[in-house]
Amino acid sequence: MTANERIPRTKISALIADVDGTLVTADKVLTPRARAAVQALAAAGIAFAITSGRPPRGMEMLIEPLALRTPIAGFNGGVLVAPDLTPIEEHLLAADVARRAVKLILDRGLDVWVYSGEDWLVRDKAAAHVASEEKAVQFTPTVVDNFEMVLDRAAKIVGVSDDPDLMARCEREAQSILGSRASATCSQSYYLDITHPDANKGMVVTTLSRLLSIPHAEIATIGDMPNDVLMFRKSGLSIAMGNADAEVQRQAQFVTASHEEDGFAKAVERYVLGTEIEASS
Repeated sequence: MTANERIPRTKISALIADVDGTLVTADKVLTPRARAAVQALAAAGIAFAITSGRPPRGMEMLIEPLALRTPIAGFNGGVLVAPDLTPIEEHLLAADVARRAVKLILDRGLDVWVYSGEDWLVRDKAAAHVASEEKAVQFTPTVVDNFEMVLDRAAKIVGVSDDPDLMARCEREAQSILGSRASATCSQSYYLDITHPDANKGMVVTTLSRLLSIPHAEIATIGDMPNDVLMFRKSGLSIAMGNADAEVQRQAQFVTASHEEDGFAKAVERYVLGTEIEASS
């Protein structure tokens, strides 16, 4: 925090956090200080919720350590579940939109994954980022020859490539071709997430505001990627991670340290609670 920064006096009743690049480290570790920060929120009567492009099942490992009691927003809000993973709301892609999305991704030379129900479907288990994603979500994908049998129940379609220019072009094309019938944003530099138009992090804030009976102005949000900017715009207090790019940081009211430096915990301590808790030894 610079000398000119002032912690806002706005009442905060809830904090919504992104997961990868925010709540956990690059190795997908939930640090003791992050866990302590969430406990401090609970002690202060501030609700804590998580949202991610991950499937709800891929956030299950965080429920017990964080004692989560709020709805969990998977697929960037495409599916909301209770802490016991019971569905609350879901927003699925229309079947024709899902088919166009898969064709677009394949035609542009990206790999493609499809999430439907509790299943994660891939064409090749040895393809790029499958192993790292499996480690992150802690369940195994199903290998299929094609996705036709699940495209009428697709919650998220992912384009995968390590070519950043190709990813940027495909993102723009998906937004143009699919229009208002889908949300198409990069959740990581190598993942293009295509979901229902109401499955975006701005709508996560709106939905959790309704479900928790907390006004938007009393909700704080924290994240690191361009898709998190949508929730910044809907919340009373917004915090970007130090590992976020410069444009994402410009869209937030405050910037904390990186996810490798306990930036999430530091943000909770400084900007939400207004105190700094010593890191556990």
